[in-house]
Amino acid sequence: MELAGINQEKTTKIVDANYDNSKMDKDEFLKVLLADIKWQNPMDVNDINDFINNSVKLREIEILNSFEDTINTLRELNGSNSLLMASNLIGKKIIYEGNQTYIENGKGQITFQLEDFAEKVKVSIVDKNGNLVEEKKFEFLNAGENYSLEIDNPQLEDGYYTVYIDAYKGKEKIDTKTISTAYVEGALKEDNQIKVIFSGISIPIDKIKQIGG
Repeated sequence: MELAGINQEKTTKIVDANYDNSKMDKDEFLKVLLADIKWQNPMDVNDINDFINNSVKLREIEILNSFEDTINTLRELNGSNSLLMASNLIGKKIIYEGNQTYIENGKGQITFQLEDFAEKVKVSIVDKNGNLVEEKKFEFLNAGENYSLEIDNPQLEDGYYTVYIDAYKGKEKIDTKTISTAYVEGALKEDNQIKVIFSGISIPIDKIKQIGG
């Protein structure tokens, strides 16, 4: 017997069953979240927990999209407008591709990747006077993976330190990529690129991986 006024089937379709959730943007995720709210049971604790978790995920997507939008806008703008927007980064912490990293209160972190498998890897941290202050050795590291090195030495002064990574497979030297921390001190347009300045060097905004954090 069919009861009047009651829809017995949930036929709402938001995305295909085989959709790759990792490619979902903010708007698509919001559609799924709203559908979830429509069908959830307010008396079911699990439903409420799922809603809270989904709301947190939506905020994470918004932050990621905001960062990507900021970098893309800076790439596209020209002249004084782009410089003005880049100047908003002054004083902010950035994570970027490069080997000058800021250490504060004796603490810091660098991440590195290898272009190929390496049998031996040595990471050296050098101060502004060329003195070795930290050294770490690794063996048998794979290509393309992120490897992190935590720096925790209360004797280190606040400031920028240079990171050197020597990676070898046999006698062949392997190319590496270093991800470091910096605080933006200024911005400029140079060689038709918008760049940020810190520690007396300038880097293109394309090298920035994260703002804040």
